[in-house]
Amino acid sequence: MKTDQGVLLESGTGELEILHFTVSGEHYAINVVKVKEIIHIDNIVKVPLTHPAVQGISLIRGEVISVIDMKQVLENMKSEDIKRSMALVCEFNMLKVAFSVDEVVGITRIKWSDIHKPNVLIANSLVIGNINLDDTLLMLLDFEKIVMDISPESGINLARLENLASNENRSKHKIILADDSPLIREVLKSTLTRAGFEHLMFFNDGKEALDYIMGIYNEKGRDFIQEINLLITDIEMPQMDGHMLTRMIKEHSDLKNLPVVIFSSLITGDLRHKGESVGADAQLSKPEVRELVTLIDSIMDTVAKSPKE
Repeated sequence: MKTDQGVLLESGTGELEILHFTVSGEHYAINVVKVKEIIHIDNIVKVPLTHPAVQGISLIRGEVISVIDMKQVLENMKSEDIKRSMALVCEFNMLKVAFSVDEVVGITRIKWSDIHKPNVLIANSLVIGNINLDDTLLMLLDFEKIVMDISPESGINLARLENLASNENRSKHKIILADDSPLIREVLKSTLTRAGFEHLMFFNDGKEALDYIMGIYNEKGRDFIQEINLLITDIEMPQMDGHMLTRMIKEHSDLKNLPVVIFSSLITGDLRHKGESVGADAQLSKPEVRELVTLIDSIMDTVAKSPKE
């Protein structure tokens, strides 16, 4: 497998490493930070009455991990010989899952701006971005959606949010949110509205959010904070990722006063330091959407008690 050097990138540089792999001759990609290791798996135990895409479970370094057949996910066909497959052992949303693929081609460093959004015809598919790599078109896949489609209880779902208490004090807060997933945006909108937040503005990526923030700042100056009280951002987004967005805000002489929460499936013990290095005020893993409401309350209370300049 051919790889570039320097897989662990400095945060907020606008770059990422993608792992290029194939399934049934088609070319796909995943963000390297999700991948813990790449291995051959030959000790899979089938589990009865599971989703067709779940090949079974395997004992990997002392942990029992579910193995998902990407050929079944993408082609609706079972892999014929699992022992010839490669497995990407991944961690996100506080889960470890292995995905079996045909071949791992290599690791390449690209810019977030090199990832192009899917057009409207495939906007609801598993493809969250397209990458032109040496005249080969790679499809960047939504692995969180793959897992949620197989096991809805593993991700964000509205059933968890029943009896979420509303609070009229939240209605005054003006919050902007950046996330490229329509599903996550809809869940956040429903959750925060139910909790009593009324002023919510959503953006598809970090660049759109930053352009809006800068527009308000150019008009209002330091008083921009009266129009934007909090930013909540995902990490993985085309055009500009959440780490780059956070870094640009926190390095600005005035915008640095804007509280930033990183809300992402990539908040793990190994990766939390990346958000800290770019100055995020708080970080939370995506399944914990109910805890997000509590976190917003805490941050807004702290801001209210802070002495004004």
